[in-house]
Amino acid sequence: MKFEDYQPYLSPALTKATDLIVESGQGCYLTDNHGDRYLDFVQGIAVNALGHCHPKIVEAITEQAKQLINASFNLVSYPATLKFAKRLAEETPGRLNSVFFSNGGAEAVDGALKLAKVYTQRPAIIAFKGSFHGRTFGAMSVTGSNAKYRKYYEPLVGSVYFTAYPSKDLCPEGFDEAQRTAFCLHELDHLFDYLIAPDQVAAIIMEPVQGEGGYVVPAKAFVQKIRDRCDQHGILLIMDEIQSGYGRTGKMFASEHFDVVPDILTVGKAIAGGLPMSAVVSTPEIMAEWHPGMHGTTFGGHPICAAAALAVLDEFKQSHLLDHVNEMGAYLKDQLKGLQNKYSCISDVRGLGLMLAIEFSHPDGTPGGEILSKVREGCLKDKLLTLSCGVHDNGMRFATPLNVKKEEIDQGIAIIDKVINQVQRD
Repeated sequence: MKFEDYQPYLSPALTKATDLIVESGQGCYLTDNHGDRYLDFVQGIAVNALGHCHPKIVEAITEQAKQLINASFNLVSYPATLKFAKRLAEETPGRLNSVFFSNGGAEAVDGALKLAKVYTQRPAIIAFKGSFHGRTFGAMSVTGSNAKYRKYYEPLVGSVYFTAYPSKDLCPEGFDEAQRTAFCLHELDHLFDYLIAPDQVAAIIMEPVQGEGGYVVPAKAFVQKIRDRCDQHGILLIMDEIQSGYGRTGKMFASEHFDVVPDILTVGKAIAGGLPMSAVVSTPEIMAEWHPGMHGTTFGGHPICAAAALAVLDEFKQSHLLDHVNEMGAYLKDQLKGLQNKYSCISDVRGLGLMLAIEFSHPDGTPGGEILSKVREGCLKDKLLTLSCGVHDNGMRFATPLNVKKEEIDQGIAIIDKVINQVQRD
């Protein structure tokens, strides 16, 4: 079987990063139809929290499929989904314990935006430059990580306003963290003064750690000041934790690093061990204004996804997974810092837990997207799957399983080291 034989039947809209046809996966590895084994540091873009085909997830899926596959959650309830709603509410911060299940991240973001508008009866949304929230019309309307995602789709959803996120790319050159924080808060205040009155804003939506935008970690003061402004003006704070949540940063949710509880939380990607599932989570008071018929889903709350999600949470608890994430995250970060000290083309190492990235730049400081492209190509030849990020595609982000082993990290770092050395020689 060759990919090109089937390419005429697939829309080119979904770009393929490789031409691999994968037949099986186990843990941190994928095996293609030629029997070649690849170390997978992408993991479905941070979806497989426990790696490929974790036995407990496979068992949970199999047992549920034997009993019931689907009957529509808006017609009947499923034991697995009811149990998972309760378990998820026990994990979410504050009083975020009312759940609406969806299928993917963008769908959850759309739901969160609708909920915020319904509850506040206000028209406007504020989002951040550098953000990525999805590709549906609603989610794309609050996405600011790359102009190409919005090209040819205007006009998008109205009354969306963008402000600066405290990344180096979006702030004046040379600013330190405190200056970037002050600059971005000042930009938000200017937005209130000149473009949209705060009493017309339903919500501010943010990633506590930007994903596609470059794995950018803001200062704690920035996130807390955003929370303060929301409280001051009656604006809801939506935290998009679809990529940063569920243990990826070493805490169950990245917002916990900043001691901030949002009003609405979106989760997805890792929650069901590789199956499509997401959720909008809020307080009972806010959810009470989302009356029957205001939102809906056909497949949301799917019993097989819920069974897998319960198995994921069981493994989190039984294996003390967050402790492992912090230990392996610190180890991986040390190895990446070692590469930075060795190679001048690596200009930054950043992130929290196992949500880490390295940035490639030229000697003059300009983005080195073509350097990363060559590195990723070399890694693929050496059977390591990698992922880029950032508006200039010059960031390599790491999305290993949360239960990644030290020897797997060592194997990946050795490949990257070898490839960068070769790229620099060429």
